[in-house]
Amino acid sequence: MEGASVAELLEVRDLVKHFPVTRGVAFRRTVGHVRAVDGVSFSLRAGETLGVVGESGCGKSTLAQVLMRLEPPTSGTALFEGEPMFSLRGAALRRWRRDMQIVLQDPYTSLNPRMTVGDIVGEPFEIHPEVAPRGSRAGRVRELLDVVGLNPEHLNRYPHQFSGGQRQRIGIARALALRPKVIVCDEPVSALDVSIQAQVMNLLAELQGEFGLAYIFIAHDLSVVRHLSDRVAVMYLGKIVEIGTEEEIYRHPTHPYTQALLSAVPVADPALRGRRDVIRLTGDVPSPVDPPSGCRFRTRCWKARDVCATDEPALVTRVGNHPSACHFAEERHVVP
Repeated sequence: MEGASVAELLEVRDLVKHFPVTRGVAFRRTVGHVRAVDGVSFSLRAGETLGVVGESGCGKSTLAQVLMRLEPPTSGTALFEGEPMFSLRGAALRRWRRDMQIVLQDPYTSLNPRMTVGDIVGEPFEIHPEVAPRGSRAGRVRELLDVVGLNPEHLNRYPHQFSGGQRQRIGIARALALRPKVIVCDEPVSALDVSIQAQVMNLLAELQGEFGLAYIFIAHDLSVVRHLSDRVAVMYLGKIVEIGTEEEIYRHPTHPYTQALLSAVPVADPALRGRRDVIRLTGDVPSPVDPPSGCRFRTRCWKARDVCATDEPALVTRVGNHPSACHFAEERHVVP
């Protein structure tokens, strides 16, 4: 594998995460595997936002957990600033964790209810004391709360005394504490009201411009991802089936699954609603324990042919200017 370029913070190649399916009590045996992430490759540049979209169960959150080393990969490689991050141990792993942080989905369960906001946001300084000497930590916590739009005087309050949107801001402040280069946002607004979603999204955009952050932004809402992303990766059953710029994915998708997802997004302009053809997929999402042979989307695809069952399509550029994993990829103009 070639080294990552200077501008690329993260380079992921053929990442795999399988979970064993076991049976038995006294004598447990493995009878299969859940193929949660199955050969994912992408890169992330400094200051860029890569959106990751797909249906529930496609492997988005597992991808986030593996990238954060909360789960070990089954196979595959990942370079962070040119260094293999899955082999880091001890002090090197500790230093790497400063550069890559996560904002979790549920602001109600991701914050310790027994800790004050000041303790929650300041906890990273306890783990990495070299970032902020003990005497300056209270000031840094107040500064972080101010940056995310919270009253610094509230640092002695507990999470239950804040709204959902405010709790997510606390989670963002905690992620910012160590001044990371990459933040993985695992559906950070899906549990919030629509009006609060917009506030958090605008905050993330402002912080990216101020601190030069790179985001991996995971969501199932395509309109939310479009608001923030420079590039978008579409996942289906553990694989990336299409990846490209925001313009390429949302205006000129080439994979049938991407086209079906976009056709279901509501059109804001009433005058344009009748101009979009809605693609209705038939059948259920296959089990990741026993995915279809060849193309995993073929059991729900209206373009499926015999070759789709025997040959797995590679993620390469066939039409347009971006890669798509479909033997019969064709560009489809989408009404904005």
